[in-house]
Amino acid sequence: MSPRQSAKTKERTISESLQEYGRGVAGGPMFSLPLLYTREVWWAGFIAHPYRLIAYVLATFVLLLGYNRYSGLRRDSSMKEVAIDSVEEMGIGLLLGALLLFLLGRITYGMSAIEIAGMIVVEAMTVAIGVSIGTAQLGAGGKEDEGLEGTSDKNEIHFGGASDFVRADHPTVILLGTVVTYAIALSCSALILWFFGSFEGVTLFTALAQTVVLGVAATLGASAGRLLLQ
Repeated sequence: MSPRQSAKTKERTISESLQEYGRGVAGGPMFSLPLLYTREVWWAGFIAHPYRLIAYVLATFVLLLGYNRYSGLRRDSSMKEVAIDSVEEMGIGLLLGALLLFLLGRITYGMSAIEIAGMIVVEAMTVAIGVSIGTAQLGAGGKEDEGLEGTSDKNEIHFGGASDFVRADHPTVILLGTVVTYAIALSCSALILWFFGSFEGVTLFTALAQTVVLGVAATLGASAGRLLLQ
């Protein structure tokens, strides 16, 4: 039986599962802590319509599915396992988000249940993405990856899935990748601005200007995302 086949049939031990959860708990705040201190994110939990919150949760779940599928810790996992991992990460995000908001004093006993739920959901989805990244990247280059690759260097930490891609040097491919990166960054910026209500009561020109300004910063994130996914 090949190392990859044996890895597929090997069940995780309790110790390995706890290590993964530990990486997720560490990675959640590490990659999402700035937004936990952002007043606009807190306020979005108060004013966001339930339909927007549902859309936000679904969009986050889709992002987690994609990231865990192509850059997760166990790259040979089935879609069922990827879905389970994504649900677990969202659960950890909810717990961490609620705990951190409580410790920061943003959740008080005088708030209504709807206000508390809205704030936790908005923050937790961001934390869940951090959990996913932390679980995958903080554990990269471990024993399991060495078994899958067979030639991994003990002292080198690889991004998940890096060996499946080849760096493109052709100018046309580079240009196409840059255009796609900008398009994704602008699209995500527009969705984020819409979610936080920044498009309400403004002209089309103002909405486009806001999208472009946020898109400049988002492009850096999109470029980093390409590196993580490769």
